[in-house]
Amino acid sequence: MSAKSSGKPLITIVGAGNLAGTLAVALRGAGYAIDQIVSRGSAASLQQARRFAREVKAVAVAAARAHIRAEVVWFCVPDGAIASAAKSLAGTADWHGKVALHSSGALTSDELGGLRRRGAAVASVHPLMTFVRGSRPALAGVPFALEGDLKAVRTARAIVLELGGRAFPIRKQEKAAYHAWGMFSSPLLTALLAASERVAGEAGVGPKAARDRMLPILRQTLANYERLGAAGAFSGPLVRGDVATVGRHLQVLLEVPEVREVYVALARAALSDLPTKNRAMLQKILKS
Repeated sequence: MSAKSSGKPLITIVGAGNLAGTLAVALRGAGYAIDQIVSRGSAASLQQARRFAREVKAVAVAAARAHIRAEVVWFCVPDGAIASAAKSLAGTADWHGKVALHSSGALTSDELGGLRRRGAAVASVHPLMTFVRGSRPALAGVPFALEGDLKAVRTARAIVLELGGRAFPIRKQEKAAYHAWGMFSSPLLTALLAASERVAGEAGVGPKAARDRMLPILRQTLANYERLGAAGAFSGPLVRGDVATVGRHLQVLLEVPEVREVYVALARAALSDLPTKNRAMLQKILKS
């Protein structure tokens, strides 16, 4: 079905990374026609763009050869490349009436200001989801933070709803804090899991075995958090006010000082935000 016959806008995706591939397939599945996958001119980028293009019946093209026909152009490139990518495509179309979107969580729609000045309506559209090589998450149920020009936000909201996502507005001044929140939700959580594997090593357990053995408690913790919230899901020696056990932890973690710093920082945050006993004594031992 063509974009015109479906009543949905024709879309071009700029970028050939993990987000671009996931988004292209999801859009195609929701009935959107993808016109082009635009990539950098390097052989590796073009190869990846061609692979995605085959999946969604689109054309892969280097930015230097692009001619933009689509009504919606979605930039899925690293934050530092958004403005330059937009600049490189500025002369490839009449931007009046078009919608240009980017998917940075930290940067605002102003990164596309050059296209706005050429007549496009622009917005930032960030999915609160992790995208890594070898994994293609479903976008149904995923929250998308929207900010920008009214026309672009309306267009983006309609697309997000078609994808099964949940659109919510965000103000420009809130984006840095929003993205830091996302950082805690996945990348730093992954860093914590890596640190947990190092502590497992001190207990004589290798990384793969540690991962396998941690998964049941991780799954239950997330289930508890979903149902009961952070306070209800919190357990362990801090809840009980078990100062002696915390002291033993701190002693053994002297063998992995970087991880010990993580333990202390998170324990202090727990004393501030979560229900604990013997708070004063715990604060004292964490300072020692």
